[in-house]
Amino acid sequence: MGATDRRTPRADKAGAIIAAALSLPGVMAPLKVFAESAPEHGEVAVKYLQYKDSQPGLERIKVKAPSIYVLAPLSPKWAVEGSLVSDSVSGATPRYHTAISGATPRMNDERVAGDVKVTRYEERSAYSVGLSKSKEHDYDSSAISFDAGFSSDDNNRTWNIGVGYASDKISSTNDITLHERKRTTEVMVGVTQAWTANDLLQANVTLNSGRGYYSDPYKTPDMRPDKRTQVILLTRWNHHFAEMGSTLRTSYRYYRDTFGIRAHTLGADWVQPVGARVTVTPSLRLYSQSAAKFYFDPVYDPDVGAPYPPGYFTNPPEFISADQRLSAFGAITLGLKLAVKLTPDWSADLKGERYEQRSKWRVGGQGSPGLDPFSATFLQVGVNRRF
Repeated sequence: MGATDRRTPRADKAGAIIAAALSLPGVMAPLKVFAESAPEHGEVAVKYLQYKDSQPGLERIKVKAPSIYVLAPLSPKWAVEGSLVSDSVSGATPRYHTAISGATPRMNDERVAGDVKVTRYEERSAYSVGLSKSKEHDYDSSAISFDAGFSSDDNNRTWNIGVGYASDKISSTNDITLHERKRTTEVMVGVTQAWTANDLLQANVTLNSGRGYYSDPYKTPDMRPDKRTQVILLTRWNHHFAEMGSTLRTSYRYYRDTFGIRAHTLGADWVQPVGARVTVTPSLRLYSQSAAKFYFDPVYDPDVGAPYPPGYFTNPPEFISADQRLSAFGAITLGLKLAVKLTPDWSADLKGERYEQRSKWRVGGQGSPGLDPFSATFLQVGVNRRF
């Protein structure tokens, strides 16, 4: 993830519509690729997320987000699941690059989002239909998705395909005349292979094509193309160490889009049981991206001043943005999760992550100059009940 905007922490739409199709089963035990029937037990999980980001000398965005998730088997062939989250966001974000002036208004926002998915299980296949809705005072999003999985005769391989469509409405508290739309279509294909009894491999390719309003109405100047195509390659490898009961989960994600951004993400989790009831999972994620083609470095017109680049008014570019999230940078995320099985049906977990972003950490090229470091902290606590 990059630096947050005023709608933090909205997830990137790329890969999010049909993300359920990307999950790997079999993390803690000898690995199995495909489930041929609905889950035997239902599940209710309640979580609370607290997020805070900052740059030197300034606390920026704070988020509080309670959520609930429910999974319910309806029969041996049917299951339904859904979630509901409410975000409370407050703070201030840069008007351009990493500059926050005294004139930058403080903001408070509320977002409510929910989704539901129904799955039908056959002997060697499963089919799901999902709906999601997100609403806040200046951004509404609705999405529908369909995904299917097909297993081989020996259940060691599963092919997945998914399609999704999202429709967003964008407005602005700074401009009551702004009423824009954005529409996104997503297609994903992937395969999951049980390579050995202890090794699970997965590869997915996602194509995301969108049209509409991509500019940020709260940043000046900010004019972006009205079309964006994103390609995402995701690979995963899980290895279970039977003698220790531990699992190493690794991933690599390659991202590119028509804005000119190229990004690489490496991730690793170590799932370590401690006794019969406790599991500790440290994690590491490394990220690097290039800048968008229309991003400009913080060099300002000597006569007009910030945030306008030299020549902006005499020869204005078609597309331009000073959004730090479109710059070239690298980032490191360290995390630790503690999960405790309280009873056969009750469990609890606590997770913390620290995110650090620097321009000079970009891999394979120079990062964008003149930007302040960016930091963020995530804390999440949850309780889970099986029924």
